[in-house]
Amino acid sequence: MNLVPINSESVPLGEPLPFALRAANGALLAQKGFVVQTAKELSEMVGRGIQLCVDVDESGDSYRAFVGRLQQMLLSSDTSLGQLAAVKMSGPAPAPPPARAREERGPLDWSELQLRMTQVLRAPKAFDFKERFAQLHEDLAKRCEQAPDATLLALIFLSAQETRMYSATHAMLVSCICMIVGREMLRWPPAKVRQLGGAGLSMNIAMTELQDQLAQQTQPLTARQIAAVEDHANRSALLLAELGVTDEVWLEAVRHHHHRKPGPFNEKTEGQQMARLIQRADVFGARISPRASRWPMPVTAAMQASYYDEENKVDEAGAALVKGLGVYPPGAFVRLASQEVGVVLRRGVSATTPRVAVVTNRLGMPTGELIPRDTGVPQWKITGVVAHKDVRVKISLDRLLPLV
Repeated sequence: MNLVPINSESVPLGEPLPFALRAANGALLAQKGFVVQTAKELSEMVGRGIQLCVDVDESGDSYRAFVGRLQQMLLSSDTSLGQLAAVKMSGPAPAPPPARAREERGPLDWSELQLRMTQVLRAPKAFDFKERFAQLHEDLAKRCEQAPDATLLALIFLSAQETRMYSATHAMLVSCICMIVGREMLRWPPAKVRQLGGAGLSMNIAMTELQDQLAQQTQPLTARQIAAVEDHANRSALLLAELGVTDEVWLEAVRHHHHRKPGPFNEKTEGQQMARLIQRADVFGARISPRASRWPMPVTAAMQASYYDEENKVDEAGAALVKGLGVYPPGAFVRLASQEVGVVLRRGVSATTPRVAVVTNRLGMPTGELIPRDTGVPQWKITGVVAHKDVRVKISLDRLLPLV
C-alpha cells in the first residue's frame, strides 16, 4: 500500500466516492462508490483521532488529480488555507500531472514529493508525523542509492526556481547531497548515511513556515525573525527530541548544523562531522535558490562558497561535496565551446566533464530536441555557467529525467 493522508473536508459528500477511504493502518473505512451523505455521517464513520488516508496504488488518477489541483492552489498567493482545505477529491481533472510510479517502479513524482514534504514539515505535531517523515526519508534514501544523478538533477533544477515550497525543497536537496557525498566520497556505512540524511531533512523543522515566508519576503528581517533564525538549530533539536527522536548523533548534527566552526574534520565528533557536511550543503543550496528579494547565485560561486571555510581555507567537508557533485552538478546550465547552452544531466569521469543536453544553439535559438553532449570532447568543453534566469527556454523536468 502507498497510503497518503487527506483532510476529511476533501471527501465529496452526497456522491459516490471515486476512491476507497482507509485509516492510517490500512484498514478499510469505506469502499469506492460508497456515498457519504453528510459531514456528521463521515465524522461518525471515521471516529475520534483516526487519520483518513487514500491508497495511491488503488486510486492513482483521482489522487494525482487532487494533488495537482492542491499544488496549483498552494503556489497561488491568493489562495487561503480555507480554500486549500475545500479542495475535493474526485475524478481526474482535465489536465492532471503526468502519472508516475513510486521509485521501485520508476521515477519519483517530484512535484508530489515537494508537496508531501511541505505538509509533513509544517505539521510536526501531527499524530502520524514520525511515520510520514520516515517514509519520505526512505523514499529519498532509496532514490539517492538507485539514481543519484537523477536525484541531484531534479532537486538542483527545482531549487533554482522554487520560492513557495522553499523549505521542503531545500531540506530534500541538503539531505540528498549529504547522503550521496557521505556514501560516495566519505565511504560511510549505510546506517550512518541514513542517519546523516535524517538530520539533513529535519535540520530546520522548527522554522519551516518562517523559512517559506522569508523566501517570499522583500522587507528586511525583523528582530524577532532574526532571533528565530539564529536559534532555530537548537529549537529544531529540542523539537525532534519531543517528537521521539532518541538518536543522539542525529540530534547533535541538527543542533550544530548552523555553527560556523572550521577545523580538521577528524577532530570533530561524529555528530559534528555530520553537522559540518550539512552546513556546507546548506550553504550551497541556499545560494543557488532564488528569493523574492534577490536572484540566485551562479552554481560555481555557490560551489566556491562551500569549498572554502570561514578562514578562506579549503574545507574538508566542502571539498568532499565539490568532488562528489562536480564543479558543474546535474541541474546546472552551462555554456559550451560551441556557444551552445546545455543543462547538466549527469556527472562525468572528472569534476569538469559532465554529460549535458543542449537546449539552445550557438545563435541562442531553442534546439527543440534535447541534444546530448559529452563535455570531455574539446569542441563541447564547458566554458562557463549560465544563470537559470538567462535561459530563455522553458524546460520540463519530465523531459530531462529520462535522458539521465
